[in-house]
Amino acid sequence: MENQQHNRIPRVQLGNQGLEVSRLGFGCASLDGTMNAPLSHEEACSLIACAFNKGVTFIDTSDLYGYNHEGEIMVGEALKQLPREEIQLATKFGLYITKAGEYRVDGRPEYVRKCCEASLERLGVDYIDLYYQHRVDQSVPIEDTMEELKKLVDEGNIKYIGLSDPSPDTVRRAHAVHPITALQMEYSLWSRDIEAEIIPLCRELGIGLVAYSPLGVGFFAGKAIVESLPANSVLPEHHPRFSTDSIEKNKVLYSRVANLATKHGCTPPELALAWLLHQGTDIIPLPGTSKKKNLENNLRSLAVRLTQEDVKEISDAVPAHEVCGSEIYPAVANYSWKLADTPPKH
Repeated sequence: MENQQHNRIPRVQLGNQGLEVSRLGFGCASLDGTMNAPLSHEEACSLIACAFNKGVTFIDTSDLYGYNHEGEIMVGEALKQLPREEIQLATKFGLYITKAGEYRVDGRPEYVRKCCEASLERLGVDYIDLYYQHRVDQSVPIEDTMEELKKLVDEGNIKYIGLSDPSPDTVRRAHAVHPITALQMEYSLWSRDIEAEIIPLCRELGIGLVAYSPLGVGFFAGKAIVESLPANSVLPEHHPRFSTDSIEKNKVLYSRVANLATKHGCTPPELALAWLLHQGTDIIPLPGTSKKKNLENNLRSLAVRLTQEDVKEISDAVPAHEVCGSEIYPAVANYSWKLADTPPKH
């Protein structure tokens, strides 16, 4: 049964450089306590194996996730039990937290190489399929960072290059040094700013788009609405849309999506992911979860069929002007793609 389902999940091209991935990815930020209570290594390995057996072959992590890079370590343990050649492994570098709890970025060539070598060791692999710069370092010319990434491609340490949350200008400058395979950007029913410039730019340059937080950091899966946040959750404090006041106002948006989900015979998270899947085959949603039942729910979104009229109705149910709270985490706001890049002095 699992093998049959594995074959039913479509595979698509991510960008035009040759990388093929599963139609849905699996984001690993939920495994190590970044967003919720951490899983044990055994639980994390079991969940990743479950995702793979159901056809999800695109696994995404970062050296930022978890205390002392715990996220990559857990993914590495899971990979030992899976066929490496059938998995598209993505990880990231360049964003870290200081001992004082402050976010910092680093795009220096020597730091790029140091991070890549460390990630290869923690993951226990010979190469990384897709290696992202987690946030752009505005103190280092993107060309310098890309030249080092290009060397890592030539050496076989990584196969494809990605950027997370860059500005359009950064994308063009980086792409001129070496083709960018994918951008990873926040994209969901309540985060649609990238539709104006980023998505058209990706399609112009043949770059794929990986949508992180496709359920609005779990909001459209009922987080803080039908499911209480864990006592130790950082969301109310660090994400403006999950503050007490914002959640009370945003409940109406969830209710609209829930009503439309009933109309289409599915659940709210299935509908929210289906809406994203219908934005184009060049857009890969990257939902994450710490529960197998939610994984099943996410996968059922692939079976939801929507017309253009349906997609518009769902879009109209969550208008930007009605979403309460900024979508940017204050702690990392300075590294948002929404801020214009200022090319650093050489």
